[in-house]
Amino acid sequence: MSDADPNEVIVNVGAFADVDTEELERAVRRTLLSQGVRNAEVSVTLLDDGEIRGLNLRYRSENRPTDVIAFALGGGAGILGDVYLGVEEARRQASDADVPLSEELVRLAVHGTLHVLGYDHPAGPERVASPMYALQEALVREIRGASGA
Repeated sequence: MSDADPNEVIVNVGAFADVDTEELERAVRRTLLSQGVRNAEVSVTLLDDGEIRGLNLRYRSENRPTDVIAFALGGGAGILGDVYLGVEEARRQASDADVPLSEELVRLAVHGTLHVLGYDHPAGPERVASPMYALQEALVREIRGASGA
């Protein structure tokens, strides 16, 4: 947290100590600030397939790993949210899209943060035409460009 950015962002890497936590934190902060949010607490937690599958089953009734699950928790005067990233699913998606894992994780952190802020998109292929997707991709380009990646 700083004077320029009063938001609090915590990244929990778990077993994925090789992930660039600074880039993920920067992605969440940039997403919040892009929407004028200046009073938020957002945590990002990296999970393996089994862990994210459990959350997906419990909260979405889908018994499969997924890439991101986000919860807006309310918080009174500010934004409070948890974002869970399925790193193994992200790794598969990055490979399929021929992008670095770090880029896919930034994309998912932005995506989850936008969900915490109330954004949504249609299911299926229509999602890429949604305003949320356009905003997400613009932020990913900005964040990845700033990191020199």
